[in-house]
Amino acid sequence: MYQRILVATDGSKLSKKAVNSAIALAALAGAELVALKVVPRYPTSYFEGGIALQPSEIQRAEKQWADEGQAVVDAVAKAAQAKGVTAKALTVKSDVVSDAILAAVKKHQCDLIVMASHGRRGIKRLLLGSETQQVLTHATVPVLVLR
Repeated sequence: MYQRILVATDGSKLSKKAVNSAIALAALAGAELVALKVVPRYPTSYFEGGIALQPSEIQRAEKQWADEGQAVVDAVAKAAQAKGVTAKALTVKSDVVSDAILAAVKKHQCDLIVMASHGRRGIKRLLLGSETQQVLTHATVPVLVLR
């Protein structure tokens, strides 16, 4: 069935549903789990909405985000290991979540992606975009989307 399952998480309640489903599926299939959290970089341009800060402050903010992201995926790995599933916890820095997910799938040779969708519709979807839609459109492996 599946050998390595990537679960993308942001730590939200909806994302936890995807994590729990991915752990259960990995346990059932005897697959390894790769837990991924994509951490944004600090916007440094005025046009990106960033406030001009010293480089040391930017590094501090990015380190804090990375540490918080690592805590999220470490918790996923711990929960998976409690269910007897081998798990790897990863954080990557990227502004484009879907690209980071697809790159991680390729790098770690995953054969299934599990992720949540917030189910935005209309203008909210247009304005906020849909990382899930981008992953569905460009993935070369099956994608399980939970709502």
